[in-house]
Amino acid sequence: MNPAPNPATNPVQQQPNAQAASVRHVLVHLITPLLMCIGMGLAYMSAFMVPHPHHVKVAVIGQGPQVTAVAQAIQSKAGDTLAVSTLPSTDAAVARLHSRDLVGAFVPDPAKPQLYIAEGNSDSSATVAAKVFTTVAAVEDKPLAVTDVAPTTADDPTNSGPFFLMIAVSIGSYSAVAAIGAGATGWSLKRKTALALGTATAVSLIGAALAGPVFHLAHHSLAGVWGLAWLYSAAILLIGVGLHPFLKRWTTLVMMVLFVMLNFTSSGGLFQPELQDGFFGGLHAFWNGAGLVEGVRSLLYFGGTGLARHAWTLVGWVGVGALTVGAAAVAERRHRVSDSETEAEAEEELEELVAV
Repeated sequence: MNPAPNPATNPVQQQPNAQAASVRHVLVHLITPLLMCIGMGLAYMSAFMVPHPHHVKVAVIGQGPQVTAVAQAIQSKAGDTLAVSTLPSTDAAVARLHSRDLVGAFVPDPAKPQLYIAEGNSDSSATVAAKVFTTVAAVEDKPLAVTDVAPTTADDPTNSGPFFLMIAVSIGSYSAVAAIGAGATGWSLKRKTALALGTATAVSLIGAALAGPVFHLAHHSLAGVWGLAWLYSAAILLIGVGLHPFLKRWTTLVMMVLFVMLNFTSSGGLFQPELQDGFFGGLHAFWNGAGLVEGVRSLLYFGGTGLARHAWTLVGWVGVGALTVGAAAVAERRHRVSDSETEAEAEEELEELVAV
């Protein structure tokens, strides 16, 4: 009598099971790109599709009741899209523009109306100011003279260079996290951290080369641009290396959320906070992409004014990366202790059996 076939050793039944397991494996791995698609669409389209100005800071230059009346009339017509103030002199207005606390300043001269802007702060915000005060000047039927107190260069006429530099350094950094996670399996966390910092140096040097000799974004202060790029890249790599022991294959998705979906949209590279909704505008105050973009602009177009705040933002993110790596080190140490205790218990049981 032939024995009944064993399903566990039946190749005909094993093949469908293996195929089903393979399909499940692929589908699980497809979850990440599909979530990335959804997240990128939601983030980019909500942040960039319909820029709407709100509380854009502008000023009317001059003193006296006539100037106050002009400011009040503009504010009344604009509603909450503008925040209109008055300044006593052109020098005061230029100082506010250089500190990046103002988007435009208007001189309501009936003979020669004039607008002061700072393209180096944001091309889109300067355009908003120009549209507003061109309309005001048109009431007097006079052409509006525009003076740019912080012009961009011919190599970066739209002031988008810092944003694209951030994108290049970001991609190099979070892609390197995936490479380290996949290629350095079995390495100690200390070695992975050293590799991450070395990679940050390489990525930031590439960024500096792109900003300097390749595309001439940085006509000066290239060393400062490299330093900001290194802080930015190091933070991303440290955070990624620190998260990988906890998140494993989900690390890439989390890195995309943190340093693409939320980062690119809140950086101020295309639209400043006053042209975005409150969520992305709020992130701009402390997110690392904004620290890099605004820090580079401070260096290149404003003589370093405001640079310290943006540099400290990037340093703070490096600190977050260091804490993340520290948490991973603690978890790794506990795992080693747990393994050692398990091995010790197994050895004790073996000794007891031998003794019996």
